[in-house]
Amino acid sequence: MSAVEFRSVSKSYGPVRAVDEVSLSVEPGEFATVLGPSGSGKTTMLSLIAGIIPPTSGQIFVDGRDVTWTPARERNVGLVFQSYALFPHLSVFENIAFPLRIRGVPRGEIETRVREALSLVRLEGFDRRRPSQLSGGQQQRVALARAIVFKPLILLLDEPLAALDRKLREEVRLELRRLQRELGITTILVTHDQDEALSMSDRVIVLHAGRVQQIDRPADIYHRPRNRFVADFLGIANFLEGSLRPGAGSAGIVLESGEVAPCSAAAAEARVVGVLRPERIRVRNGVNGVGLHGQIAETVFFGEAVRYAVRLESGRTLIAHNTDSRSSFAEGTEVTVDWDPDSVWILPADGMEGRSEEEATKASREASR
Repeated sequence: MSAVEFRSVSKSYGPVRAVDEVSLSVEPGEFATVLGPSGSGKTTMLSLIAGIIPPTSGQIFVDGRDVTWTPARERNVGLVFQSYALFPHLSVFENIAFPLRIRGVPRGEIETRVREALSLVRLEGFDRRRPSQLSGGQQQRVALARAIVFKPLILLLDEPLAALDRKLREEVRLELRRLQRELGITTILVTHDQDEALSMSDRVIVLHAGRVQQIDRPADIYHRPRNRFVADFLGIANFLEGSLRPGAGSAGIVLESGEVAPCSAAAAEARVVGVLRPERIRVRNGVNGVGLHGQIAETVFFGEAVRYAVRLESGRTLIAHNTDSRSSFAEGTEVTVDWDPDSVWILPADGMEGRSEEEATKASREASR
């Protein structure tokens, strides 16, 4: 039995479908992330689960129970907003105790539960402070404690780290994942941040224009994207468009420029788009040996890594990522780039559905019949 299930759920605002025929399930204890750009329908999905808004069509189940028309207060779902939504005039203790008081929990049990929640988020001794006396990270933890204090079935997080600076975001990210595992609570995070999605999730749900593009483990979403949108949205991708050329030891994608981009091609030709991640590209000094030749057009230093824009002789630019930042190539340096053939993930020419080289070739054969 799934913790959360959507069955052909849609939500329309006039002519606009914010969520379009979505069917999916989240398993008990799972940390799932809904990832997508602004306007993709992420927050609408969260609001549908919480019961803040009703669907236009379809059914929503929580813990096996049809809650499509169940009021929000009866769904036993905890929600952390991006703005935290803390009561400024109440102490930390009273903010956390609020959902217990409106549920009529006895005073003695409220005291115990709030102390437990404060301990879980590591804010012991902060109970008498007001939100204005806390840092952004501490306020976020108070909001989290308030969301879990009544022991909800589902925890919903609406971009809870967006207001934090980068270093604090990374620290709170680890704390949040630790807490989720400790409690074993089913958690659904909404974010547009790819790093958050990849580092925190058991599974990622990629959403675009109200439709699910792919649901998969983080590593599979990144390395085996289902379509071009997913490949482009998850990090940086080099797209190699052309025709597969088979051949032992010389297989590759023949680009429009005539250059051959190595890949593990199948035994027949087909129009494809190859997806090549920057970190899989090797950059060598000089224009000699096996590989594609070009020039460093731009060097960007990130501290832990260096990113290069390499302009090939054909005029095409590839983005390469070097994790050894102790030495780097200056702009204008002539270089050779190459990669292992199996580093290229093959999409069909329309870029709509990822598949292996064998699957792409089979589809090409069937299309030509």
